[in-house]
Amino acid sequence: MEHESKLPVAATEFILHWGNLGSQWGVNRSVAQIHALLFISDHPLHAEEIAELLGLARSNVSNSIKELLGWRLIERVPLLGDRRDHFTAETDIWEMVTRIAAGRKAREIDPAEAALKACVARAATDPELAPAAKARLAEMLDFVTTMSRWHDEMLNVPKPALMRLIRLGAGVTKLINWRPGRDKSNGSKDAG
Repeated sequence: MEHESKLPVAATEFILHWGNLGSQWGVNRSVAQIHALLFISDHPLHAEEIAELLGLARSNVSNSIKELLGWRLIERVPLLGDRRDHFTAETDIWEMVTRIAAGRKAREIDPAEAALKACVARAATDPELAPAAKARLAEMLDFVTTMSRWHDEMLNVPKPALMRLIRLGAGVTKLINWRPGRDKSNGSKDAG
């Protein structure tokens, strides 16, 4: 944003920081900045307003809006007497994080799991692949499948219960009777 901002300083700082974080997470900076602007806006904005407030090209705003709509992080809001599309962001933090997690899982984890399943199946019939390599592939598939299933199960946990679980932090180990020096998978003492 090389122009003088029409936004409050705190809003501008949030938008800039969210844009920087977005690029670190693999999201286009403009997409993240538009999301941040709509998240803190107290009213729906149309694309021209977004472009002007952020100093972005209108085409960049249009493409970014399409991406945010695809992630279901923003939605179109009709306004009486105005034919332009206006947009608002999801403001429920849990809902926003859930949608991001689901989108990332669909784009990253699900394809990785499918690829690993194919590799493990191919490895099972490959006499040239060392048994240790086959075991590592199977372990990786098991881990990815377990995490994928855990993600799906966590989406069904009510938000208040999930928040209590998260706030327990390391205290959750008391619930599963785990102590350092115990095998994390079955509770037995480590061999070494």
